[in-house]
Amino acid sequence: MEDLNHVIFNFDDSSKLKYHLLSNRMAEKGDRYRFNSGLSGHLRERALKSSEEWKSSTKRETLLGMEQELRNLIETAPPDQKEAVQKELDCFRVLFSRFLRAKTTIEWKKIQPLPDNAIISYKELKLHDPSKDLVSDRLSKLVVVKLNGGLGTSMGCKGPKSMISVRNDLTFLDLTLQQIQNMNRTYDVNVPLVLMNSFNTDEDTKKLLRKYKNVQVDVHSFCQSKYPRILKESLMPIVKNVSDSDHDEWYPPGHGNFYEAFYNSGLLDKFLQDGKQFCFLSNIDNMGATVDMNVLNFIVQEVNGHQPEFVMEVTDKTRADIKGGTLIQYEDRLMLLEIAQVPKDYVDEFKSVSKFRIFNTNNLWAKLNAIKRVVEQKELEMEVIVNPKHLDRGVDVIQLETAAGAAIKSFKGACGINVPRSRFLPVKTTSDLLLLMSNLYEIENGNLTLSHLRSFPTTPLVKLGSFFDKVQEYLRRFQGIPDLLELDHLTVSGDVWFGRDVVLKGTVIIIANHGDRIDIPPGTILENKIVSGNLRILDH
Repeated sequence: MEDLNHVIFNFDDSSKLKYHLLSNRMAEKGDRYRFNSGLSGHLRERALKSSEEWKSSTKRETLLGMEQELRNLIETAPPDQKEAVQKELDCFRVLFSRFLRAKTTIEWKKIQPLPDNAIISYKELKLHDPSKDLVSDRLSKLVVVKLNGGLGTSMGCKGPKSMISVRNDLTFLDLTLQQIQNMNRTYDVNVPLVLMNSFNTDEDTKKLLRKYKNVQVDVHSFCQSKYPRILKESLMPIVKNVSDSDHDEWYPPGHGNFYEAFYNSGLLDKFLQDGKQFCFLSNIDNMGATVDMNVLNFIVQEVNGHQPEFVMEVTDKTRADIKGGTLIQYEDRLMLLEIAQVPKDYVDEFKSVSKFRIFNTNNLWAKLNAIKRVVEQKELEMEVIVNPKHLDRGVDVIQLETAAGAAIKSFKGACGINVPRSRFLPVKTTSDLLLLMSNLYEIENGNLTLSHLRSFPTTPLVKLGSFFDKVQEYLRRFQGIPDLLELDHLTVSGDVWFGRDVVLKGTVIIIANHGDRIDIPPGTILENKIVSGNLRILDH
């Protein structure tokens, strides 16, 4: 600054005058610029603040409106049900509040690499010839829970999905009970079965359970919560009376509701008093979700003085599983990432088999006292899944749901175990059902295992067209289930019918043109063949 002054004062008078005039004009402009830019920044800040205040205000008013609607609903409950209804709707209010606060998607760049101990290989868990006493001791601490809230409507069946016949006229529930009864008899233990029903399946399931009175399994059931659907625009409940029997107005809020509903049922405390310590939770339509002694032993034994409170079974992703949830590290915690939480620009990356190599089987193991703690201390943090629905009456609504696996972040020492694909045999479609009904699988004591006659351990990819969507129609189209032992890939499209003793090998594609029909004759062997056009076989 001194050098600058020295230069200025060595100018001649005219130069000084020009300089000062120029400096003053620049100073004035600068002041105006600084004032305008300051004003602009101030206005931007005010606008942003105003926008945030507006959002906050509308959310606050929406929550207040919901609370009033819920109070009105509680008042419509019969006196003997009021307390239970209030407890249930209080849980819904908490879920709704989280929905208003939460972001619908994650910040993709915040995903961190999984820690080394986050996923454990199943091969590391192998028990070498465990004694019968050890197995009995482990099993005596276990409760098996099956998610039984789903209907079979997507496969054209009425009633609970667990009542669909899978093999030899045995239903999902039959096979599950056979598995547990055999285990109880073999190891002289009493592992109970617990069914989490929904209001859609509860009544039918209770009637069905009467026929299992002589089965050597203690069967318990409880009903998960019943939450009101909310209008997409106003975010207010569509239902006005608790006693309204219209099921369109209510919904079961996903299997993430298990922890609170299990606690509220009283069964959690009962099992703790009985000396039970762990539960194994899975979908009733997953025929691979049997009690696994290797996983149970892992969760029972202490590692460095600690037991994992929660274990999620994951398995390697294939191109058929690209929408399945995966485990990630997010904000320094293990988290289940579902496709609904992925920003649109990153959906393809999420589906990538190379980047996200594993997915959640929904076979979950948890410590019972840890479930009690996270529920009582309100430590459960599960991302809210927004499920839009369009009702037959022409109304757009949303359901707020949670996934059971999302609770992984709430438990201490939680981890994933990368299990064989054989632990994941869900039946979501008739294509899945065809595999389990075929000679690909052998059945013993309710357990389905891949046939030893199959040369390789992978299962075929089967895609049956829309003519096969409903179970009754699917069964009509097969005079006998084909031999699939050497099948790699089967695609069937259009009006296709199969005779008895058909053998399918390699890649088989059968396409009946629109308006045409294809009959596959009895005893046909198709190996690496494409069948198309029209082929009718009529009785003479």
